[in-house]
Amino acid sequence: MVDATIGHGGHSDLFGRTLGPKGVIVGLDVDNNAIRRAQLRLKDLACKVILIRSNFSDIVERVHEQGIDEVDFILADLGVCSAQLADVGMGLSLKADMPLDMRIDKRKETTAADIVNRADERFLADLIYKFGQDRASRRIARFIVRQREIEPITRTGQLAAVVSRALSRPGRKRKSRIHPATRTFQALRIAVNEELENLKALLGSAPELLKKTGRIAVISFHSLEDRLVKTDFKCNQEEGLYKIVTKKPIVPARSEITANRRARSAKLRIAERQ
Repeated sequence: MVDATIGHGGHSDLFGRTLGPKGVIVGLDVDNNAIRRAQLRLKDLACKVILIRSNFSDIVERVHEQGIDEVDFILADLGVCSAQLADVGMGLSLKADMPLDMRIDKRKETTAADIVNRADERFLADLIYKFGQDRASRRIARFIVRQREIEPITRTGQLAAVVSRALSRPGRKRKSRIHPATRTFQALRIAVNEELENLKALLGSAPELLKKTGRIAVISFHSLEDRLVKTDFKCNQEEGLYKIVTKKPIVPARSEITANRRARSAKLRIAERQ
């Protein structure tokens, strides 16, 4: 199997316990810290574990480099893990004040601060609307540009405060339960890490890598990701490459959401290679 987003190794640990010595798990992640955490967690599994620092957009190349032509299962959990949100070096959290970075892969050059401080107002507005789906994107962009003229926006706390001011209007109560800057942070993270482009590459590569009756499972956390997965699975089914296993996405039960609030928006879709 390929765990395309190894993270803490939780999923691979569960699957690895069912695999014997002949089983192989290839784990990919762009986060070096995730690779190290997974190495510790998976070291006692009976199966062979191969961990590679790589984006899942290069899944075919990385797997073939290991002498593996086809795989039985591909899993991609597209969520950001709690450790990454808490990591000051990542700069992802809008609840804690940290440098405005957002690069999961530190080999990338452009940070969120670079975009916020250098992009023109129209580009910012379009980015926040496209990737954050925030209808107030133009107002948010205008406030960001005004603030950066006073001082550079280099920390998550600064950006969260600017967006909050942009969305707070006298006499108007916000009905949303999420932080007002959530969509802006999502948009910047997607842009910095090229998340949708990489997901498209993964989905496009999967049919080539999967054995017949092999499966791909993708856990998404927002509608932009889920729409890509849904459309890809449907197109591949129409072409006779896939059979969709989940007619509707599997979502967490209320008990799971109570235990883990971050799971509330998760959607799991599964397809089988024909």
